[in-house]
Amino acid sequence: MPELSEFRLGAEVVDKDGRKAGTLACVLVDEDGFDPKELVVKDETSLVGRLMAGEKLMLTDEVVIPISAVESASHDQVRLSIAASDVRKQRPYISYRLKPESLGEVILHEAQLLGGGLAFPDMDELANKPSSEIEIDRDENVMIGKTGRKLGKVHDLLYDQGELVGVVVRPEGLFKQDVVLPIRFLARSDDVALFADISEKDVEHLKPFVEPD
Repeated sequence: MPELSEFRLGAEVVDKDGRKAGTLACVLVDEDGFDPKELVVKDETSLVGRLMAGEKLMLTDEVVIPISAVESASHDQVRLSIAASDVRKQRPYISYRLKPESLGEVILHEAQLLGGGLAFPDMDELANKPSSEIEIDRDENVMIGKTGRKLGKVHDLLYDQGELVGVVVRPEGLFKQDVVLPIRFLARSDDVALFADISEKDVEHLKPFVEPD
């Protein structure tokens, strides 16, 4: 396990030579235990072209970096053990597949093209990750159990020696400042939201988050 003191969403990601490779878009964690498995890095300097098997050539600016390629992670910076050129060779996080079309839809698109209009085929957006991993990204909803009420949105992640210990939640109605939701309160999660096993009364006792200097 590399030296991982913290992952800060939006932190600068640099390659082995200290050159900027992008920013941290989200962390992919194991759905059982929330152990970090992969990072999604957004390349801000150029779009990355990929030709995927069975897919059209699409452009994406987010690639998946295995946790084994992370040398260290602090509050301000994630340092990789690979070169920036190798970062761009990693698999794209998002890919696209054409949705199957009915005969009527095919005829409609052809008619639009013949009429001089633009006809964009429907595409499915796919996240290139195992089903056993979930993504935690900034602004993801944090829900209160099964109540349907929203606690707030993910603002940051708190790690201690490579272990996720808490989620910094930005308020949405129930409180006025960022608070720390300990990982023990996360009952289940998916790619759409985190679900906290906590009552609205217990929310009042969550500790406020203080940004480190």
